[in-house]
Order: sequence, then C-alpha cells, then structure tokens
Amino acid sequence: MLGDREVQEPLFIPGSLRELIPDDHILKQVAAVLDLRWVRDAVQDCYTLDNGRPSVPPECAVRLMLAGFFLGIVHDRKLMREAQVNLAIRWFAGYGLDQSLPEHSSLTRIRQRWGAARFRRIFLRTVRQCLEAGLVCGETVHVDATLIRAEVSWESLALQHAEQTLTENALPDDPPPAQPPPGRGRPAGPEAKRRSATDPEATLATSCRQHHLEPTYKQHAVVDDQAGVILDVALTTGETSEGTQLPDQLDRVTATLGQAPATVTSDAGYAHSANYAACEARGIDPVIPPQRTRRRTYERIPARRFRYDARHQRLRCPAGKALLPAGRTAQGQVFRARAADCRGCPLRARCFAPSGHARLVIIPAGYEALLRARRRRARGWDEATRTAYRRHRWRVEGVHGEAKTQHGFRRAVRRGLANVAIQVYLTAAAMNLKRLARQHALVHVAITRFGRRIVRLWGSLGRRYQQTACRGGPSGHPEGGLQDHPKGGNETTRLPQAA
Repeated sequence: MLGDREVQEPLFIPGSLRELIPDDHILKQVAAVLDLRWVRDAVQDCYTLDNGRPSVPPECAVRLMLAGFFLGIVHDRKLMREAQVNLAIRWFAGYGLDQSLPEHSSLTRIRQRWGAARFRRIFLRTVRQCLEAGLVCGETVHVDATLIRAEVSWESLALQHAEQTLTENALPDDPPPAQPPPGRGRPAGPEAKRRSATDPEATLATSCRQHHLEPTYKQHAVVDDQAGVILDVALTTGETSEGTQLPDQLDRVTATLGQAPATVTSDAGYAHSANYAACEARGIDPVIPPQRTRRRTYERIPARRFRYDARHQRLRCPAGKALLPAGRTAQGQVFRARAADCRGCPLRARCFAPSGHARLVIIPAGYEALLRARRRRARGWDEATRTAYRRHRWRVEGVHGEAKTQHGFRRAVRRGLANVAIQVYLTAAAMNLKRLARQHALVHVAITRFGRRIVRLWGSLGRRYQQTACRGGPSGHPEGGLQDHPKGGNETTRLPQAA
C-alpha cells in the first residue's frame, strides 16, 4: 500500500537540540571536553564595561570559529550561512532556534580586537588538557614545517628593489647610501624580489625544486609521538628557513611539558650545526639525518677534509699547515691560511682558485656537534633510532596532511602575518580537541561496557544462588532461601536476588 503523510510545520519542538544531534557527531563529542568559561575573563580588558552595545559573548564567538574548523568551513560568511540551517553548529555555539546569529563581520572584528596572543592561549589550553588526559608522553617529539599558500593573486606580485625602497623611504637620521668606488662600477646590491602588493608579508617560496615559487607563509609545528598532539606551532614568512627555528621551538616545548624531551626527530632541513649543538646542550638526542655533501663540478678539497680542534680553536689543512683565525661572520668563525704556506703547497691547484692567494674556511657554530652526527650516521643508526625516524615521517607529516585536507589549511583565509597566525592556532586547537574527544569517547565506551559486564555477572550470580536455593541449598534444607543460624538463634541468612 502506498503511504502518504501530511506535512505540517510544528509550532513547538519537543525536547532539546542536544537530543536531535547524533552521539557520534564531532561537535557533540568535542562539547563534552571543551571548557571555555575562562575566555570571558581573559578578553575582558578588550571591552568597556559600562558603555556601548553588548558584544557577542566571547565563548560563543570562539565556539563558532572552532565549529567552522571542525567542519572544514574556514570562511566566516560561509560559516554563518551554514549555521543558519545547521542544528549542530547552533547548539555547539550556544544559540537556540529562536535566537539570531551574529553577522559574519562580527567574527572579523573580534579577531582584530583580541589579537593573535589570546588565540595562542586557547591553543595552549588544549595542550594542557591533553597533558592532563594522558595523551602526551613527552619522550619523543617530531618537528617539521609546511608551506601555506597566501591569499593573494598572481596579478598582485610586483618587482621590488630593496635598495630603491630604502632610498625612497629613508629617515632623516639614516646615513647616506654608499657611493661606488671610482673605476669599479656599480657595487652588487640586494637582488630584486617579487612581493605581493595586497599581502607584503607573504614571501615567495616552494617546497620542491620542480615547482614554481608561490607567495606563502610557513608553519612550524612540534608533534608528540604518542597520540599526535600538537605541542607547539609558530608562523613565519615562506622564505624563512625552518632550521633556524628549532632552538626556540625546543625552549617552548620544554616550558609546556615542564621538562625537555628525550628525543627530537626532523628531516634534513634541520641538519644545521647550531641545531645539533642546541640539542646536545639541552640533553636531547637529535635524530636528524645530516645533509649529503654536494658534489661540485670542479675538484676542490672540501672543508670537511680540514681537521678541526674545537677545544683549542685550531684548524689544519690536509697538508698539515695551521690556519689562523681571521675574524667572525654571521656564518661562523673564519680561518685563513698563510700565503707563504700555500705558495709552495703541492695541493694548491686543488685547494682554491688560481687567482687566490690563500685558503679561507668558515667553521660554523657547533661544528663539532655536526661532525659527531655525521660519524653516527656513517656508522649506522640503531633500531630504536631508525624506528623513531620512520614514525616522524607519518606522524608529523600526517598532521600537516590532516590539517590541509580536513580543516582548510591548504590556503590562508586572511592576509597578514597576525591574521594567518590566528588561523594556525585555531586549526591546531581544533585538531588537539579532536584527539581529546576521541580519547574521552573511548573511555566512556569502555566504562559503559565494563558496567554492563558487571551487571550481567551480578545477575548471573543472583540467578545461580536463586536456583540453588530452590533446590534446597547445599545442605538440603527444605526451605532453601531461609536457613537457621548455625548458632541456633532466630537470625536468618538471605541469599542475594537477581539484579
């Protein structure tokens, strides 16, 4: 029989919005572990208490932003349009069906008013919750960086000459630009760079030589090995080398955990001598593969053939001659050989160019730690070290892939370093809350199953005692469940009933 149903809009909805949302919905699982009551006091200094129109409740604003990242909706306009018809977003943010949602521009004003520092506190709160829940071990951490495409078009890129920009925008106290010496032409200045006119803080970078340069930002993340909890995130421009960020990341992670991790893993992009030295100074085992030596087209004696004595700051060439310290640069200590020693050296043709007079070698800071890492890698890593590096490949890179595929992190939503940093903090907070909600759900299921097993076990024991009592009991007493006290008194013993 063909069924039919008359559609009529109900005037009242029985129950609450919570009952209409499935138990396995991500927002309902996160709501069980999310506590944002502290946000109101944290942002109270951004508002006036006795003047103006009431603002959007701070907790509701943060919940709206997080709901967008959980569902992969990173644009405010699209998020508020979805919240109009999505019961889960309304319930998660604390709005009823009869309450009007804020405008999408209100979320933009809130981010501008609060600043990136307060959103970082939200992220650090999630890290603390994961620590308290036992999701963080802290023994092994994985460090990596990823590029984020800036929200600019190719038409906005323009060629910027650094020298011309400094000249045109010079301050009254700045010294005059240096003039080229006579007869030598124009000195080589900084190369011209292409920058976006709409987002000047985004710089051109690429993750692969086969790909073209793009205006990007770079996120630097530290992930715990146990459950993939993000312990620290930072944002820089795309051209910033990730190898220069490792010491600061280790300091922040140590402050968060209360102790330094035992092992840190990263790829060859972090294989700087300063990073090896920083790890050794903090008592951390660096599982970082040293970079392979570049093969040059000409046959020159590389710097690794020179013997370096870090204790006495001495350097000797392959011919046994000593090189003297000749100053220090940003790259490290400069050692220079004597011209008299190089003049009659049989290795002169292979050591430096014919137009030179003596060999120069720059020893970077922490070079002795780099030599130890190279020898360790040449001897071969043990099984524990290889296992830690294999886990690095899928643990931290998997976190970046999850952020880009599920949380809209492939491209920046807003422009400017501070605005993109807010997106970084909220994305990391959402991912940590997902792991915390998953752990809470597993514990709840385990407790529920354990409780059901206890109830079934108690019920089976009660039925067994009841059957024994009906058969007369072990002593064969005809009353079964009522037996005389063994001491002959009037007291009786009752068997437990089934639950």
